[in-house]
Amino acid sequence: MKHKFIFITGGVMSGLGKGVITASIAKLLQLSNQNVSCIKIDPYLNYDAGTMNPITHGEVFVTKDGGECDMDIGNYERFLNKDMSRSHNITTAQIYSHVIESERQGKYLGACVQIIPHITDEIKNRIKKISNDEKLDVTVVECGGTVGDIESLPFLESLRQIKAEFGNTWVLFIHVTLIPSLDVVNEQKTKPTQHSVQELRKIGIQPDMIIGRCEKPLLEKTKKKIALFTNVNVDDVISCHDVKSIFSIPKILSKQGVTKSIFQKFNKINIYNNTKWNKWNSIVRSLQESNKTIKIAMIGKYVSLSDSYVSVVHALKHSGASLQKAISIDLIDSENVNLNKLSSFDGILIPGGFGIRGSKGIIETAKYAYKKNIPYLGICFGFQLAIVAFGLHCCKLEDANSTEICTATKNPVVDLLPEQNDVSKVGGSLRLGSNTITIKKNTSTYEIYKMNEIIKRHRHRYEFNKNYLDIYEKNGLVFSGESDNGRRIEVIEDPTNKFFVGVQFHPEFDSRPGFPENIISAFIRAAIL
Repeated sequence: MKHKFIFITGGVMSGLGKGVITASIAKLLQLSNQNVSCIKIDPYLNYDAGTMNPITHGEVFVTKDGGECDMDIGNYERFLNKDMSRSHNITTAQIYSHVIESERQGKYLGACVQIIPHITDEIKNRIKKISNDEKLDVTVVECGGTVGDIESLPFLESLRQIKAEFGNTWVLFIHVTLIPSLDVVNEQKTKPTQHSVQELRKIGIQPDMIIGRCEKPLLEKTKKKIALFTNVNVDDVISCHDVKSIFSIPKILSKQGVTKSIFQKFNKINIYNNTKWNKWNSIVRSLQESNKTIKIAMIGKYVSLSDSYVSVVHALKHSGASLQKAISIDLIDSENVNLNKLSSFDGILIPGGFGIRGSKGIIETAKYAYKKNIPYLGICFGFQLAIVAFGLHCCKLEDANSTEICTATKNPVVDLLPEQNDVSKVGGSLRLGSNTITIKKNTSTYEIYKMNEIIKRHRHRYEFNKNYLDIYEKNGLVFSGESDNGRRIEVIEDPTNKFFVGVQFHPEFDSRPGFPENIISAFIRAAIL
């Protein structure tokens, strides 16, 4: 075995940013010429993230192969500029489903099927398979949840077994924990970390490194106290304090010797790649430097949690950085849109979504953007409701609507995908993943992408009803992109407006720092003018 493993666990509380730290450590290794990738373990019983409410769980990130994954997969892709497959997000339901199905098929030859070894073996096999198939030098595995949670125990046991199997120079444990500060006494408290590490030790895991999430940099005395009570070298107690940009975290970790320590523990030579580091630092600087702020209104259904649209937010900032502009994003609830206030924004974006709630506000927003010639970009649900708005406002189609919102509408300009008619399950049943889109020449979309075909990710159940194609074209709407041999409309645009564009696909999933997505960049350029 040539590949190494880094297992990242979390303590004290959830929401510490383990995904960003995992991605940052992987980035450090990538910048040191290692072939590296990440795996996210989610101990919940959902088969995948597809049926989860984004307000409680964050956005559902869609991989090219159609996986509906935890939002941390998006962090991994953005940091590493590397596509992940659905296999990189492992859940309890996936493991148990496979084991139960194997038992039903008699593959265990009459054995009593148990958590150990059958569940733990399946977990280990999946982790090793990714490492082997992708020929990774290092596999960084994030175990979701918090140490002490019942549901994560089989996964932690599996990770413990891998280290016992391969040894210290092949496997490292990094524990991410909270270091709170009490303003009253101005002291960084280490007791939560001590207790968290004790929980790890109870199940046989001794961390090799501790990364403390904190508001301000860890004091030296705090590091020494943590090291003393957790049996970790003081140089391996790392501060991960608050910063303006998450993309600054690799540099913060590197300055504290994280890369050096990892390579020493792995008995590997650290090949510092100055060219890669300079390129990454240049990208990070571009995300922080600007000469003008562009105001974007994002009107959506799930704005109470900003993580619901994390990929869209990042994509807008990537495009702004490429144009040396800062992007200010106001998240506005589609149920409470004040149309008159939208005139103060440079652009309006409607992200993806599902269902009736808030749809009226989105339709009225699309109408307003069209009438006032404010740059508008509709993504997925925003594409569909822009079609509804255009039908009502320009085509004068009475009661035009989507059948998702009103099944009895007189003019179903957006309707269910034909192949969805016989679908009864909700989970994993949408049109998912990458599809090839043909772009028509002599359109704005062709000028944006400068190619005949693009490949983009999808997550939808409804589409434009092509029975209304003629009336929309007669009223000036251009259908500039299509897929599945012309069966589906993928892009709409109105050349009479500064920028009125809708896309059925999700461009935000393809945007990376330093490599912004084309149509989102075009939207920002229009907002600048």
